[in-house]
Parts: sequence; structure tokens; C-alpha cells
Amino acid sequence: MINYDELTGRDFADVQRGYAEDDCTLYDLGLGLREPEDKRHLRAVYEGSYAFAALPSFVKFLGNTPFWAQDPSTGIAWQKIVHKEHEFTLHTSLPTTAGMVGRPRLNGLVDKSAGKGALIYIEHRVSSAGGIHLVTFSSTLFARDDGDFGGLQGPLKPVHTLPDRAPDTLYDFAISLRCALIYRLSGDMNPPHIDLAMAMKVGFKRPILHWLYTLGIAAWSIPMALRDSDFAALTRQLVRFAAPAEPGETVHREIWTDSDDISFRARVFERDAIAFTHGLARLN
Repeated sequence: MINYDELTGRDFADVQRGYAEDDCTLYDLGLGLREPEDKRHLRAVYEGSYAFAALPSFVKFLGNTPFWAQDPSTGIAWQKIVHKEHEFTLHTSLPTTAGMVGRPRLNGLVDKSAGKGALIYIEHRVSSAGGIHLVTFSSTLFARDDGDFGGLQGPLKPVHTLPDRAPDTLYDFAISLRCALIYRLSGDMNPPHIDLAMAMKVGFKRPILHWLYTLGIAAWSIPMALRDSDFAALTRQLVRFAAPAEPGETVHREIWTDSDDISFRARVFERDAIAFTHGLARLN
């Protein structure tokens, strides 16, 4: 059971991290970008290509904290944690090589009651080593086995409402069978994404894709579909995860465009299951 006093009083240490062009490339390869004859793929995975750039969703790994939920003092059943929501806002262009300082803090803790789990809101402010504020990102973690710890049942973070009309754009992306093996090397080492026994232990039939993998695919596919892969145009994105996708499946993206605001959701084509929804992106 969650230790409310320990978690709300926890002092999250700053995270210092440097990264280089090959880290950006490894992240993009983990998403499944794999068409060297397509210049739109190449600009994300080859540092010598024209307009080589870091994909905006790479920011998730810049201020990534060690897996603090594994600390027994938190009381969290960390094996059953999944990402529920994620949001980032870029305040300036993301360099392809830099030193970073991430400052995480607990931004909220919601007790959904017995059998319904708990929500943990974490915010990160990421600055360059020189003190320039680059990005703010926040995560909602769903602790599936940690409800009824005596906390408040709100307030809940509001969600973006999708337009009530047919999508303006459709975009499909086939998930590589190997993507989870590569994606985890960018820093998300949670065992259910690679270990069959661990995945089954926490309620899945097989290893699942990282929830943040689908965030990355959204960050890739929206500029691909609407701006000919101009990644720098994407400055904000938020999404709520609904169900995990699996390696080998196809993500069917539905996109609505209203000026610079882009609404989106995604279905797993083979199972007609919603992978994520209530998505909102901003393209400048």
C-alpha cells in the first residue's frame, strides 16, 4: 500500500544527463524508423542527413528519474505501474547534443479507492546545463494495485475532448517485432516489456510495448502526416493511454486539424482496440 507521508514528502533529486546524436538515433530506431531510402526517416536516424533533428518526444528521457517506485519505502506495487497520461511542452528547439538538468516533483496523488488503484502525477522541468528552460513534461502514473491508501479522490486532471466529426487525416504505422527490444535501451527498463514471466505475473499474456512508445509514434506520425516530417513544428503534445499495443501490430492514427491544434487518437488495427485517445498536439 502507498505510504502517503513518505511519497508526498519525498525529495526527488535533480537528474543530470548528457546526450549526443547517437542517443537521438537510438531512440528513433527503437520507435521503428527503418526506411533509409525515405529522407523523412533518414533525417531522424542519420546525423549526416539534411536537417537532422531530435524527435520532440525524446524529451521524456532527458529528465528521466531512476525507477524510484521500486524503493520499498514508497509502499508501491511497482510491478503493476503503467503510464496513464503524458504531456510535454517544448519552450525552445531541442538540440541533438546537450547536457541537461531535470527537476522532478510530485504534482498530485489521487486515491481511486479499493480495487481501482491510484494516480500519481509527476512534473519535470528540464533545462540545459547553461540554465535555459527547454521543456516541461508531466506524467500520470496508474498504480493499479495501490488504491485505498487513505488519500483524496481528486482533483483529477481534465482530458482533451476529440472533435465530433470524421477524422481529417488517417495515418498507419506498422510496429516492428523488435522495437521493444531496442526502445528500452533509451532508458525505460521495466521488465514486463521484455520478460514474458514478468509480463504474465502482472496480468498480461505477453510482453507489451512501452506506453511511451505510442507517445513517440504520435510525435513522429503527426509531423509526417501534416508537415512532411518537420519535427521542429511540434511544440506540445498530450495523450491518454487506453490499452497497450504489441510488437507486430499496426497503429491506425485518426487525426483532426483545427488551425494549429491537432486532435488525435489511435487504434490497434488487428484488434480494433483503442491504444490511446484524447490526444492534443500543437504545430507551429
